[in-house]
Amino acid sequence: MLVAPSLGYLVLSPMLIVFAGAVLGVLVEAFMGKTHRAAVQFTISVGVLLISLQQLWRIRDISSTTAAVDSVTIDKAGIFLQATVVLLALIAVFLIADQDNFVAQASAVPGSNEEAIALQQKNQQTEIFPLFLFAVAGMMLFPVATDLITLFVALEVFSLPLYLLAGLSRRKRLLSQEAALKYFLLGAYASAFFLFGAAFLYGYAGTISIRGISAAAGSANDVLLLIGIVFVSVGLLFKISAVPFHSWTPDVYQGAPTPITAFMAACTKVAAFGAILRIFYVGFAEAQPLWRPIITVIAILTMVVGSVVAIAQRDVKRMLAYSSIAHAGFLLSGVVALNKDGLSASLFYLVAYGLTTLAAFGIIGLVRDSTGEVTDLNRWIGLGKKSPLIGSIFAFLLLSFAGIPLTSGFIGKFAIFSAAYQSGNIAIVVAGVLSSAIAAFFYVRVIIMIFFTDPVNDSVSVIIPSVKSKISISIATVSSIVIGIAPSALLTAANNFANFIK
Repeated sequence: MLVAPSLGYLVLSPMLIVFAGAVLGVLVEAFMGKTHRAAVQFTISVGVLLISLQQLWRIRDISSTTAAVDSVTIDKAGIFLQATVVLLALIAVFLIADQDNFVAQASAVPGSNEEAIALQQKNQQTEIFPLFLFAVAGMMLFPVATDLITLFVALEVFSLPLYLLAGLSRRKRLLSQEAALKYFLLGAYASAFFLFGAAFLYGYAGTISIRGISAAAGSANDVLLLIGIVFVSVGLLFKISAVPFHSWTPDVYQGAPTPITAFMAACTKVAAFGAILRIFYVGFAEAQPLWRPIITVIAILTMVVGSVVAIAQRDVKRMLAYSSIAHAGFLLSGVVALNKDGLSASLFYLVAYGLTTLAAFGIIGLVRDSTGEVTDLNRWIGLGKKSPLIGSIFAFLLLSFAGIPLTSGFIGKFAIFSAAYQSGNIAIVVAGVLSSAIAAFFYVRVIIMIFFTDPVNDSVSVIIPSVKSKISISIATVSSIVIGIAPSALLTAANNFANFIK
């Protein structure tokens, strides 16, 4: 007798709502006229994210349950990570709604008459909204997936839309398309490594379940287990831009439309680290002697390389790309810690970093000249004197990245290094502190350029942001300030939700 599978629609509803919104967006693209399409797509995106957030609040007290035939686990940490993705995506969609950042017609050859006509007609590429929602839905599934096949499906669901979105910049079209192609090709290689790793782990444990792999640890040839862990880790470490899998990051951050860069930098980090934390804390915890030294070395290299190479960057988006790489190394400290404090510190860090990143890239999108966005740091000289408010906000965000006291970045770094220290990993703490000191140099250097250097005779200016951009930047900045000054509420929440089902 056939038995219907148990799906658990209530706990899956936050993800299903976002998926439904993405499908509805596709239908809007197919059947609605161009006149009102952008407004409708934006309304759908904001609406489904708010409803999804409300559903996450509804199920927040569920301590442990499985769904979708045990391929998804909803636990405290999973709910926290999903809520973080949705909150950051909700802020990011207001930046994305500024159509001035996106190409008028994606199919047009850069510089062609077809593209010129599309710009003249003020066409809008509204397909970005359903692509955005598909990516968000995949990001929500990624940290709660508890078998390797579901993990792979989630990886592809949020990666494929990002490959497309990265190539839709209105200006510097060739650079944008090059970035998208690099991201796609390298992402495909990383996905292949993940699949190879899943095959090795299945050969070792006889199951694709994360908990099943943990239960099988020590029962067979550890060589197969180690190979599987390494290959799966390559696929996951690629998404967080860990060294040596980081080469795509500066190019994609620079070439992609700035709102998409903001969305990728914030939300992809949360989703990918959520999956990494779950698979290492649950699936590979019993095999920690095999992987802990490797991840420790990668974390140290990631922190050092990201901080050192950022010094040489003359493009603000590339600088923040290498900064993102360094922060990935800091977050890996929480993975290596392998304790409750490490998990709670990682959850706090992801929220703080995500908010700061969204605000920073929102500010970058406001610095323009007659040809569009200006990211050359040499042309930012004296910008704080031209626009004191914007300069001050950006300076504060850089100080938060640097981990200066009274900022959210300081609280996050202190918490995560404390957890690593308690686990006995002194080397990673020392490397983290030194890397933070190096990083502080190039952050402060930018602040000096902005405020303490006379402006050059240049046409660079700060545009008046749209209402939607104001909302996004304001919410992200104020939230970052509040978390830095009064972090106890978020720290308590992160600690309360720092629990995976094992």
